[in-house]
Amino acid sequence: MAASWRLGCDPRLLRYLVGFPGRRSVGLVKGALGWSVSRGANWRWFHSTQWLRGDPIKILMPSLSPTMEEGNIVKWLKKEAVSAGDALCEIETDKAVVTLDASDDGILAKIVVEEGSKNIRLGSLIGLIVEEGEDWKHVEIPKDVGPPPPVSKPSEPRPSPEPQISIPVKKEHIPGTLRFRLSPAARNILEKHSLDASQGTATGPRGIFTKEDALKLVQLKQTGKITESRPTPAPTATPTAPSPLQATAGPSYPRPVIPPVSTPGQPNAVGTFTEIPASNIRRVIAKRLTESKSTVPHAYATADCDLGAVLKVRQDLVKDDIKVSVNDFIIKAAAVTLKQMPDVNVSWDGEGPKQLPFIDISVAVATDKGLLTPIIKDAAAKGIQEIADSVKALSKKARDGKLLPEEYQGGSFSISNLGMFGIDEFTAVINPPQACILAVGRFRPVLKLTEDEEGNAKLQQRQLITVTMSSDSRVVDDELATRFLKSFKANLENPIRLA
Repeated sequence: MAASWRLGCDPRLLRYLVGFPGRRSVGLVKGALGWSVSRGANWRWFHSTQWLRGDPIKILMPSLSPTMEEGNIVKWLKKEAVSAGDALCEIETDKAVVTLDASDDGILAKIVVEEGSKNIRLGSLIGLIVEEGEDWKHVEIPKDVGPPPPVSKPSEPRPSPEPQISIPVKKEHIPGTLRFRLSPAARNILEKHSLDASQGTATGPRGIFTKEDALKLVQLKQTGKITESRPTPAPTATPTAPSPLQATAGPSYPRPVIPPVSTPGQPNAVGTFTEIPASNIRRVIAKRLTESKSTVPHAYATADCDLGAVLKVRQDLVKDDIKVSVNDFIIKAAAVTLKQMPDVNVSWDGEGPKQLPFIDISVAVATDKGLLTPIIKDAAAKGIQEIADSVKALSKKARDGKLLPEEYQGGSFSISNLGMFGIDEFTAVINPPQACILAVGRFRPVLKLTEDEEGNAKLQQRQLITVTMSSDSRVVDDELATRFLKSFKANLENPIRLA
């Protein structure tokens, strides 16, 4: 009775004894199983019985971002013993490299997908974990879940060979003579003066014999330097039914044969291109930008902002050993403007506009894999120095490929600043489901005509930047975008409003 009560208190052991195998937790305690078996039965005997064993835990390729469809195994960090919370492997998603942690204790029995493998579909089996103490070296890979077979490209059907028609073709080309492509004007001149293009030189693009080339031949004939050498036309043959080959015959002066610039499938041939494999991040960026540009009606509005006051405040902060950039002021000004104009702080999810309860600014960061957009959370409530610290930390993680999903997913407004690359102004593509993105160029000195206190005109140097906002016309119309830029300009040119 005592033994039966103990077995009933452990549902996992009871499940195995009754004969319902299934996915089990590897976190079983050796001692707990030991006392559950009575009359000298021990833990080793229990696990050496084949029919009492459960299935190993399957490690499947997880979905680590909403847009992830495939993943790459960068590196396996564990080889055998695994504890709950340990980092198993590094997986490259469509945005960054993310660490996959173990949820149970046990032994990493099998690594199904080796490190360095690419384009592993979601849900594919990448490894197996068994409980410590099992004969894990002989664990077999389950047949129900596994890596997908390589997708073979469908063979393109070859065109069926056309029936050969034995029709004698009369060649008009005389061996040893050159053949040119004639312009209509050149053809008329040559026929009028009974001249042949082979007596001259074609100077037109792609070997075309032009009108000027024909006129030179006429001048040479008039001066007696060349004689009339028009070939005598052959007698006209008896007309017959036109054949398909005759109907599609080319002109008497065909296009000269020009070798192709590249030859697909021959990477080592001279003049061919080299295919560059695209990373997951690059493929996702290309896909999202194409969808955005083809489905979102972009509208653009541009304004010039004077950075004189911002540069002065920045110099004062440097004296106090506070290092901030102009871009930090731009982020803060955009967040404050969004707070003042919540109608712009919206998104479009395919069904309609959605009012966003947060103001998170996505900042475009250039990496070797493309532009990534880490998010400055609650930017309107942060100070300039807090924003600067956040941008530095997130930019480093983006370049190292270590951004977490929550650090780049979401956002209500994007800023892309290419001023550090010397770009004066540009337009950016909206990052759905966001409705707006602000493209910022470099600040540059500009001479402007102003009036002093006495009304005298004078030239004064100003530091201006050009900002261009791309907005989704379905959500932010031209009038609303204009008012947003006007408020943004006022906030940026008066940094005291950003406090």
